[in-house]
Amino acid sequence: MKKYFIFGAVCCFIAALLHIGCIIFGPDWYRFLGAGEQMASMAEAGHIEPTIVTSIIALVLMVWGLYGLSAAGIVFRLPLQKLALGLISGVLIFRALAFPVLMPSFPENSLSFWIISSLICLVMGASFAIGTWTLIKSEHKTS
Repeated sequence: MKKYFIFGAVCCFIAALLHIGCIIFGPDWYRFLGAGEQMASMAEAGHIEPTIVTSIIALVLMVWGLYGLSAAGIVFRLPLQKLALGLISGVLIFRALAFPVLMPSFPENSLSFWIISSLICLVMGASFAIGTWTLIKSEHKTS
């Protein structure tokens, strides 16, 4: 069970660092990571929106990573852990599977971005889901 949470947490932290890299290193990183020309151009022009959006995503990913480490017993227990883990799993899997519906709302994002990021979200979501299912299953066996 721990390995699934650790894997999911590490993935979340890597994704958060990549988002922070976009903020630090600017438009070229937005372009390279497939965030779209609009985000890259806005960052190039000094607009605050890309920084805000990217910071929020990075923060969420870091919190999710902490929940993974918490569930693995590596850091302190966080509140509403099982609920949070279920929601994290659900959001990631939803994001992975809903990309065909989401694509038209973000036409500047490349198809490569959608496919790669969706596969990453699916793997991360599955990791959290398997870990959560295993955690709940093991708690029911001991009670």
